[in-house]
Amino acid sequence: MKEVSGIKNLRMPRVSPLLLRNLLLALLTAVALILTVPRFDYFWLAPFALAPLLVAVARQPSFLHRAALGWAAGIVYWFGVCYWIQFVLSVHGGMGEAGGWATFLLFCLAKGLHMALFAALAGVIMRTAWAVPTVPALWVALEATHGPLGFAWFALGNAGVNLNLPMRLAPYTGVYGLSFVFAMMSAGVAVVLLRRPRGELLWLLILPLLILLPSLPEPERPQQTVVLVQPNLSMDVEWTSESVERLHRRLVSASLEAAIQAGAPKPALIVWPEVPAPLYFYEDARFRDQVATLTRVARTGLLMGTVARNQDGAPLNSALLLSSAGEPVSRYDKIKLVPFGEFVPWPFDFVNQISDEVGAFSPGREVVVSRMDGHRISTFICYESVFPNLVRRFAAAGAEVLFNISNDGYFGTSAAREQHLKIVRMRAAENGRWIVRATNNGITAAIDPAGRIRAAAPSYRETVERMPFDYRSDLTVYTRYGDWFAWLCALMAGLALYLSREYVT
Repeated sequence: MKEVSGIKNLRMPRVSPLLLRNLLLALLTAVALILTVPRFDYFWLAPFALAPLLVAVARQPSFLHRAALGWAAGIVYWFGVCYWIQFVLSVHGGMGEAGGWATFLLFCLAKGLHMALFAALAGVIMRTAWAVPTVPALWVALEATHGPLGFAWFALGNAGVNLNLPMRLAPYTGVYGLSFVFAMMSAGVAVVLLRRPRGELLWLLILPLLILLPSLPEPERPQQTVVLVQPNLSMDVEWTSESVERLHRRLVSASLEAAIQAGAPKPALIVWPEVPAPLYFYEDARFRDQVATLTRVARTGLLMGTVARNQDGAPLNSALLLSSAGEPVSRYDKIKLVPFGEFVPWPFDFVNQISDEVGAFSPGREVVVSRMDGHRISTFICYESVFPNLVRRFAAAGAEVLFNISNDGYFGTSAAREQHLKIVRMRAAENGRWIVRATNNGITAAIDPAGRIRAAAPSYRETVERMPFDYRSDLTVYTRYGDWFAWLCALMAGLALYLSREYVT
């Protein structure tokens, strides 16, 4: 039989042993980063997690190969940290298992491009004598772009929320200062593993200077009390007029019982979470009467999540503050909406909305600070906690305490709720403010100005809790000036890349 010409010359493309070893190193970084995040929470890995990837890209001459290594690491990282997105899409997005997995994998492929760009560019800077300070600057510069480019979640610096010394940076640089420190330590480890001149490690001598920064505020006994309602509502309830009315009565009676508890001081506020239930204050006159009666009898205000409408009739995810007389004081409309939950980003138009509202939610436009009993308060809603520069705007505008209402029920029983809590704790330390969280089924908590959890309710349980808080009016450096450090890092990274252009291959 005549042999088909050329078949015998077919060969599978050969992958170099160096590229394979470097791929293993890149994946080791992905695993290490995943392990720093709850539920594993091995935060002590944060200063070393990027080192394997940096060693790999320093040894890899090809720009495209470095990008491929970073992309592989980024895909695995986002898969391991945000695995709960598949559940959200499959169950609450109505996409089914196959659709949920397919869309989630597309998400991982897209988010992995951040790490691809970092790896490709870091490989250039790693060849220079100034790699130790400028590779972390590159990391921070790219880390700060996650939100503007579609989806932000767990920044590297969030792993350090329980570390007293690095956390001293939070009121000055925000979370990005901690990300810089951890990335800088990883760059130092990579320099050692690459047997580079020890003089390149001298940059690390700036890290002990952290001890010169003021300590975070010591725990103090707070003077105020708030009533937090955690209704533990199922995400799969088919609401009827009867079940909605029962829910209204439950919320009102539980709130009132806790607010007028014998021997307990009058709470400064009652707070209901962002809930997966039809709470239409503006459209339901009977419900308005019920909450007005609650505030008058309890003699305190009520902060609640509700659905409002803009001038065009589009739904708004809102936080409404009522006075002790039952009158609306202010309303904050959520500015940063959840991708796939409250709007569908391009090019994923085919994805179902998680929300039951008709049409996409419309974003709010303004930061709102409200007056209550002579003090100023603000509320941010759920996913907005991942945007440091947004949260700090409330404190900069005069808020003396911050409330975070959230519905983490979409996460199921995954580690996302623990991840979310750590993110909120960082926002408290950045701004030197108490943050009080009311959630549907956890984690409801009171967080002090150092990011410490001072009280927390059990998850997955219907409960009403009294929790402490206090007012503070001083402004941190981060609150005043925002992401100045991230911008400085972007400038440093750009300059480093310019000076390293001779190494580009």
